Amino acid sequence: MRQGLLCTFHFGQRALSRASNSLPPFLRSTSSGHQWRRQNLKVVNMAKVAFLGLGVMGFPMAGHLMKKGHEVTVYNRTAAKAKEWTDKFGGRAQPTPKAAAEGQDFVMCCVGNDHDLRSVTLGGDGAFSGIKKGATFVDHTTASAEIARELDAEATRHGFKFVDAPVSGGQAGAENGVLTVMCGGNEDAYAAAEPVIAAYARMCRLLGPAGSGQLTKMVNQICIAGLVEGLSEGIHFAKKAGLDIQAVVDTISKGAAQSWQMENRYKTMNEGKFDFGFAVEWMRKDLSICLAEARRNGASLPVTALVDQFYAEVEKMGGKRWDTSSLLARLQR
Repeated sequence: MRQGLLCTFHFGQRALSRASNSLPPFLRSTSSGHQWRRQNLKVVNMAKVAFLGLGVMGFPMAGHLMKKGHEVTVYNRTAAKAKEWTDKFGGRAQPTPKAAAEGQDFVMCCVGNDHDLRSVTLGGDGAFSGIKKGATFVDHTTASAEIARELDAEATRHGFKFVDAPVSGGQAGAENGVLTVMCGGNEDAYAAAEPVIAAYARMCRLLGPAGSGQLTKMVNQICIAGLVEGLSEGIHFAKKAGLDIQAVVDTISKGAAQSWQMENRYKTMNEGKFDFGFAVEWMRKDLSICLAEARRNGASLPVTALVDQFYAEVEKMGGKRWDTSSLLARLQR
């Protein structure tokens, strides 16, 4: 059987025990507790995998699965996109989520929102009506924690595993196979899914029961919203003050103000170019999920709510498809 490699991941304690016991002594961790970071390699068997949704994220993610030697079947709402994928990577396409899921060991999914997720999982042609018992469904959609729990319960009822596993890293992370994956589910489901997720991830971690991956992705987006607004205001202020932006960023990026956004977006922001990342309309979708969850759990998110309003203003400027760093454009009108 063909085999592949997995590196640098976190496990729950029971998953750690199973994985560690299968390794030679020099690869075993001696640490205790519920988390384990491993920088060595683990041999994993290749699998039969379906991938549902071939957008800007799903297209390259499914491609990495094929490159790692998995047997991949794809489904996309627009059949032409599925043909484009098979022309590039091989594998095969199916006309419905159900047909794609039938007989697979794993079914991965990356679609737009809760509604899209329900449409590809539930109903007569949904993947859940075709997936076999004992298989694992991994959802990479950024969606609500509520639907993650709903689908987990449905999976349990039908005898297969479910992991909610939203990702961070954007299109570039998907294309380069270096996504961060935040997972929710039970330890057995995660232990099954993690070696397959490794095809396109540099970091994968189980955060808790079903819904925990989605909740962690919300924290991620809340943090990013504030960071990008702060960077936008900083660049705007520096310009008004007549400072050399590159000199300023070269200096402050070596201190406490450093961030991924600063190092990777300041040049294009300074040039007024906003076509290099996650689109405003998708960020607003994510922030709406964050704000809805906050209303449920009682969290106060005043800055997040304000930044969401700022993105609404950017949309009115024609920036729905601009990247999230376009908050600067609003300040420079």
